[in-house]
Amino acid sequence: MTLEEGRRVRLAEDLGIADAVAGEAGAVIGFLSLGAGIEGTVERVDGEVPQSHEAGEYQRLKALFEDFGHTMPEASRTRLEAEVAALEPHWAAYLERGEQVTVRVRLDNGFVLDGAHQDLLLPL
Repeated sequence: MTLEEGRRVRLAEDLGIADAVAGEAGAVIGFLSLGAGIEGTVERVDGEVPQSHEAGEYQRLKALFEDFGHTMPEASRTRLEAEVAALEPHWAAYLERGEQVTVRVRLDNGFVLDGAHQDLLLPL
């Protein structure tokens, strides 16, 4: 789904937000729950959600293997192949999820969600 400024959206699932008292770890002073179905308007589309460390490491090691694998000693090449294979599921998950962005949405009830992940929202 591509979200753009001005597009109407609906919250796809209940969203709970808690706030802690400054200086007191774990002390909750309030809890706000926004129910699924609340509608609003996208005010701003932020950048793409960054890839995980593992996906980035897969890219780096895969490029290293493709460029220099043929010149490496056998033990190093085998170890690098194993590391690339171990990280491959993270890379596949990153590719499967596709481009994801965060957005700022002004909900009809006056609340503003900033930095909301696109998967929380359904286009209208």
